[in-house]
Amino acid sequence: MAAGAVLGAEVGSLGIAMKELPPRMTPSEEGSFQYLRIKDQTPPILTKAIDALHRHKSEFFEKHGEEGTEAEKKAISLLSKLRNELQTDKPFLPLTDNSADTDIWNQYLEYHHSLLNENNTKTSWFQSPWLYVECYMYRRIHEALTLSSPISYFDVFKESKDKNFFESQEAIKSLCNYLQELQQRIENIDENQLKDEFFKLLQIVLWGNKCDLALSPDQSIPQTSSPLAALEDLKPFILVNNMDHLWSLLINRKKMKQEAFPATRVDFIMDNAGFELVADLVMADFLLASKLATEIHFHGKSIPWFVSDTNKKDIDWVIEQLKASNTKCMSECGINWEHYLKHTWIYQDHMFWTLPHEYCAMSQVAPDLYAELQKSNLILFKGDLNYRKLVGDRKWELTVPFHEALNGFHPAPLCSIRTVKTEALVGLEPGQGEQVAVIDPQWRTSGRFGIFQSDGAL
Repeated sequence: MAAGAVLGAEVGSLGIAMKELPPRMTPSEEGSFQYLRIKDQTPPILTKAIDALHRHKSEFFEKHGEEGTEAEKKAISLLSKLRNELQTDKPFLPLTDNSADTDIWNQYLEYHHSLLNENNTKTSWFQSPWLYVECYMYRRIHEALTLSSPISYFDVFKESKDKNFFESQEAIKSLCNYLQELQQRIENIDENQLKDEFFKLLQIVLWGNKCDLALSPDQSIPQTSSPLAALEDLKPFILVNNMDHLWSLLINRKKMKQEAFPATRVDFIMDNAGFELVADLVMADFLLASKLATEIHFHGKSIPWFVSDTNKKDIDWVIEQLKASNTKCMSECGINWEHYLKHTWIYQDHMFWTLPHEYCAMSQVAPDLYAELQKSNLILFKGDLNYRKLVGDRKWELTVPFHEALNGFHPAPLCSIRTVKTEALVGLEPGQGEQVAVIDPQWRTSGRFGIFQSDGAL
């Protein structure tokens, strides 16, 4: 696809002229949230990636001999160069790794060059849209490893993800235990009780999203206590609560299953590994056990991404850890989930999830993925990055309807489940933002507030 067409999809999905869409968030304004993220938070992520390679130096030598040592040096050199480019606001460079998505990335860069040249601005770390800047950095990290064979397989973020899982053991144990107890009585609970359980687990899925290592690289934010105990206290912090919409959709389909709906498919567009991944797996297990869904699809990343995002290796690793646990409820969940992933649940990844495009461009850039999502009855978009891509990471007015901000992206009924850690936000009531700012002046970036924001025929 031509570069102009790729970007045209992002600005014209509803036939809206570019001037009618609000501008994208950028790090160009000194002192802004985006500027400080790129200046202060992003270089340490690269430093940690370099340190991870250093720590595995002997492993690379043992596996690959001198070739492994040279590959480690090359990867470190490429990442050090990348860090310098960022800190000195150098222009973005084309990718050179000849991967399946390289041409699409380079077309995207060409288009931004042409767009910014009109304004005499360079496509660089502090001048380009923030969403693009962040995605570009993680793709360049992947390029550094891809060009450093034979250690291209190495995930520089794995230790951070594993650490969050280990630090959240008590909460994971509590959640697995709760699920198993619930399954034993699920056939005997009435509809109102089932609704209560659905809402509880949805809220755990929401607050499990607090941990995002790309936004807090020095802070793992493990879930150290029972996640169920705090739910009542956290309810006032849910800014948009469309849980009722999700319940209505699923329970109505369940009731009319025989006549109209032989199957109900729920898709998870996944976010973080660690505790949040376990919460997603618990919810998927519950949806099938309660017959609120008959089919579960997970969509993860195909490469290491935004430090803590989930890929297939992360899921496999978590399940192995659970299976090996001395705690019965955890090991049983691990055994069950391994079986489901082989026989019932479907895991998919697609390179579109690690492109810089807003989701309104999906139908043109990745029509196969868009067609796949159209088969879903409910798509759950997890976390901050997915939200930013849903609404284009633009400077929307807080009261703009979510449906409008999606800019034509309507493959199926969908819901964003997200703790608010970056400034992109729509769909609030008039005056709501001002009221929340009194409670917490940093409310749009603190991670204290959450949303269940739905769209579609729910």
